[in-house]
Amino acid sequence: MIGVASAAAALTLGVAGTALACDISEFSAVAECEGTKGVIRVTDKDPSGVPATVSVYLESNGADERLVGTQEVRGSREGVTITFEEDWRPNATYRIHVKAGNQVDEDIKPNLTTPSTPCKPDDSPTPTPTPTPTPSETPSDTPSASASPSAPEDSATPVPSAPESGSSAPADTASNAPSPAAGESNLAETGASSNTGLIVGIAAALVAIGGGAVFFGLRRRGANSNH
Repeated sequence: MIGVASAAAALTLGVAGTALACDISEFSAVAECEGTKGVIRVTDKDPSGVPATVSVYLESNGADERLVGTQEVRGSREGVTITFEEDWRPNATYRIHVKAGNQVDEDIKPNLTTPSTPCKPDDSPTPTPTPTPTPSETPSDTPSASASPSAPEDSATPVPSAPESGSSAPADTASNAPSPAAGESNLAETGASSNTGLIVGIAAALVAIGGGAVFFGLRRRGANSNH
């Protein structure tokens, strides 16, 4: 009875240990799109939660072309997903390798093949060489050349200004002519041009008075001599 019980316990522990062991079948991978960017997602549904290292490689002709990235994951019964950003090409092949302690060290089978449709359509704007409108701009530049002839017309306008400058010169000469006359007027004021007339008038009056006095004096003397 003791032997049977021990065997049953060992079998139970073995089954439980096998159920809790990490297995490659608990890992899966898929290539998806996030907007216009490609990603590769790896999901770990290991209920034991054994830490695992996941590496993603791009394959070319059956060999690794480059390493996309390496991440660690600790799975759960519901599943834990990790994401690798990869701008994958349609129908490309990726190898996903998983290493979890001493329990798993192998690739997810089969290799991951990406969808045949890219995440973003071919850039149709590439035919955007829209330099076609540039010829339309060149005619717009030609009117600018027609605007340049207007410049000589503006240069002709200053021509009438030349006679004005010539007329100003005689105006200055005319202003210079009276300047000597002003000097003479000042000299006349310092002389006796205005006082001379007054003095002459007074002198003439005095001469007339004196002449009259002499005349009346002589006449009076003649009258006295007659007596």
